[in-house]
Amino acid sequence: MHVVCTQCGSINRIAAGKPACEGRCGKCGATLFTGQPADVTGDGLDRQIARSDIPIVVDIWAAWCGPCRVMAPEYEAAARRLEPDFRFLKLDSEAEPAMASRLGIRGIPTMLLFHGGHEVARKSGAMPSSQISAWLRQHTGPGRVTA
Repeated sequence: MHVVCTQCGSINRIAAGKPACEGRCGKCGATLFTGQPADVTGDGLDRQIARSDIPIVVDIWAAWCGPCRVMAPEYEAAARRLEPDFRFLKLDSEAEPAMASRLGIRGIPTMLLFHGGHEVARKSGAMPSSQISAWLRQHTGPGRVTA
């Protein structure tokens, strides 16, 4: 399984049978899964989507957005529960307007799910962590989402 480091962008291979949650980046030494969503730039998101073997969940948000602030702790709770089966990322639409435009973001918060280099699903609006898990289960199958 290949996983992109959120700190340096290096591609890391996690051997079968090794616990992914214990993985560290071979280049910078950062923990590959922290149980917290990682902030990402547009270029970083492109690299994650293109090179990671696990599904990528992206929260498109902005600091001024009330629903985004309400959803942030729920998104963090989902990340704590579901990593390393998923990579949880946050893209600030104010800091990355070109990427938000390229992704066709019309309202925030919007969650996008990518797998195999392609967008699989999107959902706009704040939701609790249980609903985030159910949404991911709906689009990846019951075996991948356990919570």
